[in-house]
Amino acid sequence: MTIWYTTRERVKRALDSAETARNNTQVDAAIAAASAQIEGLTHRRFYPTVATRYFDWPQQVPSETWRLWLDDDLVSVTTMTSGGTTIPATDYFLEPANVGPPYTRVEIDLDSSSAWASGDTHQRAIAITGVWGYGADTAPAGALDAAVATTTTTTITVTDSALIGVGDVITIDAERMVVTGKAMADTTVNIDAGDALAALASDVGITLSAAPGAPTVDETILIGSERMLVVDVAGLLCTVKRAWDGTVLAIHAGGSDIYAPRTLTVTRGALGTTAATHLDAAPIVRHVPPPLVASMAVAESVNTLLQEGSGYARVVGAEENAREYWGRALAALRGQLYTAHGRKCRKAAI
Repeated sequence: MTIWYTTRERVKRALDSAETARNNTQVDAAIAAASAQIEGLTHRRFYPTVATRYFDWPQQVPSETWRLWLDDDLVSVTTMTSGGTTIPATDYFLEPANVGPPYTRVEIDLDSSSAWASGDTHQRAIAITGVWGYGADTAPAGALDAAVATTTTTTITVTDSALIGVGDVITIDAERMVVTGKAMADTTVNIDAGDALAALASDVGITLSAAPGAPTVDETILIGSERMLVVDVAGLLCTVKRAWDGTVLAIHAGGSDIYAPRTLTVTRGALGTTAATHLDAAPIVRHVPPPLVASMAVAESVNTLLQEGSGYARVVGAEENAREYWGRALAALRGQLYTAHGRKCRKAAI
C-alpha cells in the first residue's frame, strides 16, 4: 500500500486544475512517485504503522550493553520482549527523550533488574510491538455521518468533506483508513423553498432549509450541474463562489437539493490496524505529516506533471539563451527536507 504525503485536491489547487478535469490517474501517479522519492531521500516513513519489529542481540553495531539501536523510527511501545522475557515499561527509556518521537534507540534503565538477552539464539532475540514511523500527529476532520455497521464496508459518509482529501490517512476509533476516492452525497439540506439562485456570478447567498448537515466553509457543493465553493456560513445563510471547478452558471429553484463530496471510498484496517464497526457521529482525525514533507510532496508532484505535459522539454529563455528547466527551487527544498528530517548515519568507518 502506497501512502501519500499530500492529497489529490491540494496538488490540483497548486496546478489550478478543476476537480472535474479527467486527469486524476496522472495526478495520483505523480503523488505516489513524489512520496516514494521523499522516503528515498530521507530514509524515513512519515506515517504511523502498528507492527512488531525484531532485532538481533547482541547487535553488530558496537554499543553499550544496555542500549538498542533501532533501524526504524519508533513512536510508542505496546509490548517489548528480550530473550522471550517481557521487559516492563518501567524498566526502559525511549530515546532521545527530550526531542522524540521519533525515537531511535531504547535503553534499559540501569536502576532496574531487566537486561537485553539473546535467549536460545541471538537472531530476532528482541521483539518490539508498537507504533512505528516518524510521527503520529493528527488534526480533527469532522465525524461520521452514518454508522459503519460492518468491517467490510469500503464507503463511509462524513460530515465535512473540506477536511479530508483523497490520499489522507484517517483514524476512527482505533482503526486507520486510507481515503482512495470521494463522491457526492445528499447533504439532506436544500435551498430554502422561499429562495432561489439566478444565473449570475453576483448571486452568492443561499438561504438553507435547515442547519443540520449544512455545508461548511471550503466545501465544494453541487446544485444541479453547477459546483460552488462555500466561503462563509452564518446561521442559515451560505455564501458561495459560483461556477466553481469549471462548471457553468445556472438557475436553481427553491427546494433544490444540495450535494457535497462526503462519500469516501476507503481502504479498511490500514497500517496494521483492524477493521471494526463504528457508531454514527464517531469523531474522525486525519494524519498530519511534517509541513516540509507535505510541501515537498506537492512540489515534486507539480513538477512531474508539468514536465510530463511538456514531454520533459520545459525551457526558460529564448534562442541561444534557452535552457532546460527542471525546477531549481526543488533542489533547495530537497536540501532543506534532508537537513530537517533525513535519517543520518550514526557511525562511519574508513
